[in-house]
Amino acid sequence: MTVFSKLTLALAWVSALLFVLAGGMLTFEVTARYLFVAPTIWAAELSQLSLIWGSMIAMPWILGAGRHIAVDAVTNQLGLTAQRVCQGLAMIFVAGFSAVVTWKGFGIFYDSFERGRTTGSMLDLPTWVTELAIPVGFGLLFLQALIELGKAAKGPVSLSGAGH
Repeated sequence: MTVFSKLTLALAWVSALLFVLAGGMLTFEVTARYLFVAPTIWAAELSQLSLIWGSMIAMPWILGAGRHIAVDAVTNQLGLTAQRVCQGLAMIFVAGFSAVVTWKGFGIFYDSFERGRTTGSMLDLPTWVTELAIPVGFGLLFLQALIELGKAAKGPVSLSGAGH
């Protein structure tokens, strides 16, 4: 297991924890609001932050493990060489898209960081905390797409994620 694959696996576990925390925070918010008429100022915003970060940092592991959505009704009927070509083309597209989103997302994050923008909510978190998830997640997805492109170039691939 490479250092990068260990990192993406660790981030997938952090992501799972963030989803559990988001569920816990929202459950607490609903309970506090409707049973005790004492809503929080933090639960909705922090759960949203958890869901965004959780989604973004899980992407590279999902791609590497073959757990992403794949429409393979046609590609499964192709020979191994054609499957490798399709996988390679898909990874080129994913890498290109991820590079653009990383670049643009970093610009948005940096502008908010520089200007000191906040959410304007009662918690008033800096917006860059949420916006940073985009360039981090898509930057890691870009690297994973390059790894998957290398795998497709080397030999047979599993488009359904079996064996990952």
